Amino acid sequence: MRREPFRDNAVVLTGASRGIGREMAFELADQGAWLALAARESGALEEVAAECRQRGGRAVAIPADVAEEAQCAALVARAVEAFGRIDTLINNAGISMWARFDELRDLSVCERIMRVNYLGSVYCTWHALPHLKQARGRIVGVSSLTGKTGVPTRSAYAASKHAMAGFFDSLRIELAGSGVTVTMVYPDFVATEIRERAFGADGRPLGASPVREAEVMTVETCARRILRAAAGRRRELVMTRRGKLGMWLKLLAPALVDRIARRAIEQGR
Repeated sequence: MRREPFRDNAVVLTGASRGIGREMAFELADQGAWLALAARESGALEEVAAECRQRGGRAVAIPADVAEEAQCAALVARAVEAFGRIDTLINNAGISMWARFDELRDLSVCERIMRVNYLGSVYCTWHALPHLKQARGRIVGVSSLTGKTGVPTRSAYAASKHAMAGFFDSLRIELAGSGVTVTMVYPDFVATEIRERAFGADGRPLGASPVREAEVMTVETCARRILRAAAGRRRELVMTRRGKLGMWLKLLAPALVDRIARRAIEQGR
């Protein structure tokens, strides 16, 4: 019999209209989860919710920009209204960049990235936390390897992901004994649309990916691994051998990690 750890589990999932979030929504629906799906694009979000319902899950689409605290509060309130509780919060919404810091023409790029990636997670978590405590639930933060080490052309993105890591690692300690667990996830390159939509030096979306998408992890594999870690209430998940090796090398030979990061960006994989 197939194991379904998220059956009848009330899940709030941000960034659900595309990429990793979209695939996680489908995986959760296949298990019979109750899904409160959030993203800015209402049309694409409703399509995902409809597919989730076709797959056997319960799903409501809640358009929200997580950079705005009031919209995060409304997201949580609507999820509780729909399902009566929140068992799992997956902070997945994110935006990226692909430009050297000294090439940026507008620093609002840095502010927007920090508001979505970091503050969006803070806002959603703060409003959901009383409900998660009642359910002895799960919090999941979808970070990036850039949350572990600096990466060229990603300065503001790496800063936001480092901030996520510091916040959720601190929160994990504070929540010890509450029954609420915190799982942090650190993917490497994943074949999603995030790079096409990443900010370039002019503050506009790139429109084309500089990464060899066919040579990196599939979104399906990434989503399955995240949900497996969340189901097991793991502390953290570094997804690739390169990422795990990099954590050790950063302690022993940090300059080598810098060179590896630079080469990964130059090669696009």
